[in-house]
Amino acid sequence: MADFLRPEARAFLWRWRDVLLGLAVVALGLWWGLRSVGAVAWLGWLMVAGGCAWAVAGVQRGRFRQEGEGPGVVQIRERRLAYFGPLDGGVIDVNDLTKLELDPGAYPAPAWVLTGIGGQQIAIPVNAAGAEDLFDVFAALPDIKTSTVLDVLSHTPDARVTVWARDRPLLH
Repeated sequence: MADFLRPEARAFLWRWRDVLLGLAVVALGLWWGLRSVGAVAWLGWLMVAGGCAWAVAGVQRGRFRQEGEGPGVVQIRERRLAYFGPLDGGVIDVNDLTKLELDPGAYPAPAWVLTGIGGQQIAIPVNAAGAEDLFDVFAALPDIKTSTVLDVLSHTPDARVTVWARDRPLLH
């Protein structure tokens, strides 16, 4: 069964899975809303609204996910972000982030550069294993615009770009 779809088609479906599932919920909700009466019809219309929200969020996540298997692994546990790569790595608390940048010239792939309070930096390739979980981390940063993150990622710039920054708190 794994050979039923070409690898490119399977990768496309996996990248846009949230959109496809949201549209499936919308279709089921429309069917219930138009073909039923009473509570089931209302439930169908609620499913349409929920499915639309799921599909819109899925478009954002699909734009953030990158193709290919890049170097290293990203793990997020209890608001602590860890990157284990073949060339470098590190651990940083999400609450300690002060700057988020995209470095298109990083080796071996474009990378997110996260800077902490103490000035430590972690460069995470955009296509590292588990890098899609960074979307939730980035969306939780105060005053960040996810549209800016997605635009910078889709239109890769020539030089390092600061996507989000906040004032570094003074330690003394």
